[in-house]
Amino acid sequence: MLEALEKQRLEKVAKEIRKDIVTMIGVGKAGHLGGSCSLADIVSVLYFHKMNHDPSDPKKKDRDRFLLSKGHAAIVQYAALMESGYFDKEESIHTLKRLGSHLQGHPDMRKLAGIEANTGSLGQGVSLAGGLAAGLRLEGLDAKVYVAVGDGELAEGQLWEAFMAASNFELDNLCVIIDRNGLQATGKTMDRFRIGDLEGKMEAFGFEVKVIDGHDVEEIADALDWADTVKKKPVCIIANTVKGKGVPFAEGIASFHNGTLTQEQYDEALRVLED
Repeated sequence: MLEALEKQRLEKVAKEIRKDIVTMIGVGKAGHLGGSCSLADIVSVLYFHKMNHDPSDPKKKDRDRFLLSKGHAAIVQYAALMESGYFDKEESIHTLKRLGSHLQGHPDMRKLAGIEANTGSLGQGVSLAGGLAAGLRLEGLDAKVYVAVGDGELAEGQLWEAFMAASNFELDNLCVIIDRNGLQATGKTMDRFRIGDLEGKMEAFGFEVKVIDGHDVEEIADALDWADTVKKKPVCIIANTVKGKGVPFAEGIASFHNGTLTQEQYDEALRVLED
């Protein structure tokens, strides 16, 4: 259980990450606001409470790894990296998706320290994460691999192959976090591709499963600690979230999956996040 001051600190970090997301997107430029904001609390707990990582030594061998299988939400990871000190915030925050910028529309490990894999072709992230987890185990390194998957992304068949492989190889250093915000680019996930009993499916595929409120930093931290206790099985944390969380006019609105902000919306979002 988090101490009160630690909980407040992580909530403050999550708000700052959401401010960074809005600032990076800016006015009149399409950006993945919705799915980035739905992950902000989870990413805050990972980078600022749970993970073993070092901005001054981003390639240290025993670091924990975080991958975005839903790579279109790269902005939330960029925000966490800049707030952690991997690169200069003031020099980069207004360069998103510009030619030559290291903050591209999808994560690129060749351009930015702290990115573990090039992701964004949906469905591939768990295969990459599973390979990293297996490699760490072969090297005898006590490190975890965390991978965030979108609930809309679960229509990709490769994910389910990767889930089976993770179970088969007993990758207990792998933690899959499913961002279940219920929306994808064009509407409700359940109306586009029905997944059904996700908890039951993940258990049937050999995972230990926990369902949490993905915006409660204490629940997130407790679930990540619980994941460390699971042996001989990979872990799946299903995080119930709200797309666009923290930006009231975007919450639960599919059009903000990859939408543009007007000047009025941009100003309103920053005003709310300053409160």
